[in-house]
Amino acid sequence: MSTYFSDASFRFLRGLARHNEKAWFEAHRADYEAHVRQPFLRLITDLQPGLARISTHFRSDPRTVGGSLFRIHRDARFSNDKSPYKSWQGARLFHERRREVAAPSFYVHLQPGESFVGAGLWHPETHTQRKVRQFIFDNPGAWKKAAHDPKLRRRFALDDSEVLSRAPRGFPAGFEFVDDLKHRNWAFLRPLDDATMAGPRLRATVEADLVTLAPFVDYLCAALDLEF
Repeated sequence: MSTYFSDASFRFLRGLARHNEKAWFEAHRADYEAHVRQPFLRLITDLQPGLARISTHFRSDPRTVGGSLFRIHRDARFSNDKSPYKSWQGARLFHERRREVAAPSFYVHLQPGESFVGAGLWHPETHTQRKVRQFIFDNPGAWKKAAHDPKLRRRFALDDSEVLSRAPRGFPAGFEFVDDLKHRNWAFLRPLDDATMAGPRLRATVEADLVTLAPFVDYLCAALDLEF
């Protein structure tokens, strides 16, 4: 089994976090290419066959423009933080129709001490939130099977970074899954330690996680009238 990332990958990202400036990045660009970007593109390439077995509508795309790998550059136009670079690298395994409609995705995140794998909807627009909530309300049995499966819950946690304080308007407070309706994001995540990220079983670990996450993503696709 091949490895992708190494101590050098984390060393570069830690350095970038400390020296988040163009001059430092350009001086260490070769390290970024050799230890972060190119290994991640190889991982993305290698994940595609396993992803295709889960769904033919999702892509693990290694193209350097328009593919799965997010740019390391930050969009700081609307942020008080003007740091030019992210101190992590992430990849989204996306739905083929992502440019047409809101769609869930799978996600792999590389960051020293904070790497993770996950899937779901992140920061969906208000009308998309409303559509998902209504689908959960109308299909609670399938939601319980997809989002409260013990195998999923043993390994993953539903992101709770943005949650309403009360039931969203139009939904009864006594609904069985009202706490799930309060979420603004529907994404399950689990941390991956540095040893796993740099180890020989990373690809197998992520592939197994994609299988575990698939029924949840399938449910979100159904909520948004997308093929899975």
